[in-house]
Amino acid sequence: MAPPDQSHRSPSPSQPSGTARAESNGTGNSNSNPKSNPNFDSKGEVSDLKMQLRQLAGSRAQGTDDSKRELFKKVISYMTIGIDVSSVFSEMVMCSATSDIVLKKMCYLYVGNYARYNPDLSLLTINFLQRDCKDEDPMIRGLALRSLCTLRVANLVEYLVGPLGSGLKDGNSYVRMVAAVGVLKLYHISSSTCMDADFPVTLKHLMLNDPDAQVVANCLCALQEIWSLEATTSDEASREREVLLSKPVIYYLLNRIKEFSEWAQCIVLELVSKYVPTDSNEIFDIMNLLEDRLQHANGAVVLATVKVFLQLTLSMTDTHQQGPGKLFIVQGQHQGPLQDPQHYLHPVQVYERIKAPLLTQVSSGSPEQSYAVLSHLHLLVMRAPILFSTDYKHFYCQYNEPFYVKKLKLEMLTAVANESNTYEIVTELCEYAANVDIPMARESIRAVGKIALQQYDVNAIVDRLLQFLEMEKDYVTAETLVLVKDLLRKYPQWSHDCIAVVGNISSKNVQEPKAKAALIWMLGEYAQDMQDAPYVLESLAENWDDEHSAEVRLHLLTAVLKCFLRRPPETQKALGAALAAGLSDFHQDVHDRALFYYRLLQYKVSVAERVANPPKQAVSVFADTQSSEIKDRIFDEFNSLAVVYQKPSYMFTDKEHRGPFAFSEELGNLSIGAESAENIVSAQRVEANDQDLLLSTSEKEESRGPSNNGSAYSAPSYDSSAPLVASHAQSELVSLDQTLPQAPQASSAFDDLLGLGFAVTPAPAASPPPLRLNAKAVLDPNTFQQKWRQLPVSTSQEGSITPQGVAALTTPQALLRHMQGHFIHCIASGGQAPNFKFFFFAQKAEESSTFLVECIINSSSCKAQIKIKADDQGSSHAFVALFQSALSSFGMS
Repeated sequence: MAPPDQSHRSPSPSQPSGTARAESNGTGNSNSNPKSNPNFDSKGEVSDLKMQLRQLAGSRAQGTDDSKRELFKKVISYMTIGIDVSSVFSEMVMCSATSDIVLKKMCYLYVGNYARYNPDLSLLTINFLQRDCKDEDPMIRGLALRSLCTLRVANLVEYLVGPLGSGLKDGNSYVRMVAAVGVLKLYHISSSTCMDADFPVTLKHLMLNDPDAQVVANCLCALQEIWSLEATTSDEASREREVLLSKPVIYYLLNRIKEFSEWAQCIVLELVSKYVPTDSNEIFDIMNLLEDRLQHANGAVVLATVKVFLQLTLSMTDTHQQGPGKLFIVQGQHQGPLQDPQHYLHPVQVYERIKAPLLTQVSSGSPEQSYAVLSHLHLLVMRAPILFSTDYKHFYCQYNEPFYVKKLKLEMLTAVANESNTYEIVTELCEYAANVDIPMARESIRAVGKIALQQYDVNAIVDRLLQFLEMEKDYVTAETLVLVKDLLRKYPQWSHDCIAVVGNISSKNVQEPKAKAALIWMLGEYAQDMQDAPYVLESLAENWDDEHSAEVRLHLLTAVLKCFLRRPPETQKALGAALAAGLSDFHQDVHDRALFYYRLLQYKVSVAERVANPPKQAVSVFADTQSSEIKDRIFDEFNSLAVVYQKPSYMFTDKEHRGPFAFSEELGNLSIGAESAENIVSAQRVEANDQDLLLSTSEKEESRGPSNNGSAYSAPSYDSSAPLVASHAQSELVSLDQTLPQAPQASSAFDDLLGLGFAVTPAPAASPPPLRLNAKAVLDPNTFQQKWRQLPVSTSQEGSITPQGVAALTTPQALLRHMQGHFIHCIASGGQAPNFKFFFFAQKAEESSTFLVECIINSSSCKAQIKIKADDQGSSHAFVALFQSALSSFGMS
């Protein structure tokens, strides 16, 4: 907006607002931080400033204003870097009795910073601000009114009503513009005072009659917020809010659209997007008027106009959706009340019309703007990909673009691919796959796979993917294996070509869990076509302990079973090793699946065949990550952060949709957030037999006796020394308070068949002496924190809580007292039901060796994560058993 007329300004010297702003930030003479100077005396310096300001307060000598400026800049500079200069408040107010606008601005900045938080200082401010609100200079009047409203002190609202009423009627547009925003500030301080003064009525009159466009925009913005908040309790406010969406108001604002600033145009266009026209002619009138806004240089205006076009034509399926020959306007003479005599659009689709401006914004702005516009384009592409299929080259990646822009462009290329452009797009993506940028190469390979799953040029794409496997790059091989797995699920007819290449890949060269899981799946699914499949699976089963991913271990169990059902003699040993290791696995899902397969095979092999390897149909459609309802909600929030985040606004604004609690590794920073209500599980819903799932089958036999069919299952153990030792070591993690039972004889011929019978072993060696803890162990938090950072993790595992444990965990103190009875002390704890976190420590009785424990418990999910570190790694296993025994007696297994 233009500054006030110079005839209203005082003859005193002044500078442009930009210069004043720079000076008010304290960047005039000193570029260094005085606080960094060890010889700097802040109290003495502030006292000197106070004395100098007092001397200049009543002086009218020539050059006084220049001296004041230097002192004001120094005060603002100190205030900016955190030095308390509130003691010079009275002197600053006295020195503000001047007509110099630069001094006024700096004084208002100082006053607003300190008076807002100090009511006593606010009282000193009111008088001189009210006096300045009546100054002859409109700039000073506006600045004073803005500063007065910025104080936001509840007990001073009575002093705002008069200046605001005068400001709304002021002859200068700048003062009226500030007053309109000031009404909104007053409403947030005291809504009753604002409504009693009838300020909304005055704002409405200004909005419809003021000649200044910026005043109209400010009034509109303030009214929208006030009436939206008041509508929840007042029917009159609801009616007033509907008036804003009436035809006369909308047409009035549209006819003045070119007078508004870019920000104001976005406000008006957002309002127009909510307007419901009476007929199609009115829709076309509005779009004809706004057509030139699509060529605006500002991206926000373009996106706001696009939203208007889309919302107005949302119900016009023949105009809004793709298809040849659809008209953008109705042919004929312009009859509407909108004043646009020169512009009349030619027939063209809505999407076709908005496409070019959006593509221009993508290539002409900063990377951040390109990403925002691309996010909106991606939303449109998902709704009508055919309209953008000829513009795919606009989505090719540039070498200097940041990764987040490139990734979104790859998603665009995937969405616009069809029969006519697949070859060119895949060729471009293959170039990216050879890129030195590893994340970019990964995303490119995934994009190629997605296009193949869309049934476009599958033959050529499969050949390209198989060539990726020959590049001998670990990350390329990993991503390709995952995609080949999905392709085989959808196109089983390509199994012969794919397996011929995949069979040459060594499992030792694949380290990423998802890729290894995909390779294992193919080894099991196509075991009859891969000659070495049983032996590869056997090697993986024998190295079970080296595999840390539960996903891989689950796939390995299933693949070994499938291979056994097709090639029994060659896979018998591998199946025995996998089942034995799985039954001893500390991960609950792996243990349960191994136990399920074992019982299934023991019951009947034909049933196991139908369960593990049933007839399969090709997957036609893979599950979409977002439902159509979510996509529609995002589309309704076009031109907002919802499109950029690709989720509706409530998912990142409402508290119940924010992420789960996250613990800090540092002591004393335990931040625990509440979980969603539907995720809370009451203690009564926890089944009493949950603990039974973690017991070894031999313990189940002792506690349960024979099952209904008369057979008692015993946990099989692998018939070789090394796996048996590993099995025993892992059994300690599963059974919390029981010692290992004596190895029974083979339970059946079935165990002998799989090699699961127990071997005759020599008498066990004498057990080591039990670990004794110091009952009076002492450790200060700083030492704990230092040790926690330095020591490696000895044991990390997940357990479950029984109903008794859940009932006892209503408060953290219950567990603290229980563990202290076992000489395990708590150094820090935090949280409330259902989320708790504890840090424990213990010390050996004989020496100063220390054990540190982190225990995270969620009583709603009945899960506990335990992490243990120790000075003496040799005795860590003994402490693990002792700690688990203490926990199990509390009710956690």
